[in-house]
Amino acid sequence: MDVKISFEGGLKINAHANEFILKTDQSIAGGGEASAPEPFTLFLGAIGTCAGYYALKFCQTRDISMEGIEIKLSDDFNMEKKRAENIKITFNLPNSFPKKYHQALIKSVNLCSVKNTINFGPNIDISII
Repeated sequence: MDVKISFEGGLKINAHANEFILKTDQSIAGGGEASAPEPFTLFLGAIGTCAGYYALKFCQTRDISMEGIEIKLSDDFNMEKKRAENIKITFNLPNSFPKKYHQALIKSVNLCSVKNTINFGPNIDISII
């Protein structure tokens, strides 16, 4: 997949992926207008929605309702190193969710391609043409 980046003005930077535009901005404190999520927020969102996809597929194949299932992501961000050192995905499951599937759900969510890409560290090459 190719993603192209465009600059909208100020600190607004957009990613164009197929027919979609992912808009970003910086917070007011960071010098932006807070008109869109910051890139790191989209990063966490990508992990969370990928985890949500695997949870949804897990539940669909077992005819388990998604009602009441909440997923929360939190991170320990190291400002000095400019990176998250820990990211935690927490599922809040309703009492109706079968306990016998708790560990299987975690195993399924561990298949998330976004999470696995981060865990196994892709090479990112930066060049000028």
